[in-house]
Amino acid sequence: MILLTSELSRLFDLDWQLVADACLMIIAIFVLFLVMSYFLFNPARKMLEGRREKIKGELETAQKEMEEAGLLRQEYEAKLKDVDKEAEAILSQARKKALENEAQIVAQAKEEAARILERARVEAQLEKQKVSDEVKREIITVASLMAGKMVASSIDTAVQNRLIDETLKEMGDKTWLS
Repeated sequence: MILLTSELSRLFDLDWQLVADACLMIIAIFVLFLVMSYFLFNPARKMLEGRREKIKGELETAQKEMEEAGLLRQEYEAKLKDVDKEAEAILSQARKKALENEAQIVAQAKEEAARILERARVEAQLEKQKVSDEVKREIITVASLMAGKMVASSIDTAVQNRLIDETLKEMGDKTWLS
């Protein structure tokens, strides 16, 4: 037991060497901590702080871009509505022009048809006149042949000479001169 007590007392018995070693160890650990924090922890902190700032900046940029994208989306939606209205206006204008062109084409076709009908009517009238003239000539030819045969058979030479003289007097000198 004595041995135990002496060992226990030695255990808790602090000598100056142990206290000095412990102090030196604490100072060495503190210096090592300072050196490590200066060379290892500070760069790591700076890197983490830089990363934190970068992420914060990216988040702010992303937020701004989202707001801008929202504004652009609203602007494009407004433009799309305007485009629909504009397309409808263009289609309406095209329909109006098409109707005007259709009316103009129909009017031109009617005018052309009227001209064709008038030309056909005039040609028919001319053809009718031509046929009428030919019929008259034929009738005159036939009548003169018949009259010639009748006159030749019924009129003698004295009557023929008298008729020729009367006809010449009726016609007068002016007819032969012109």
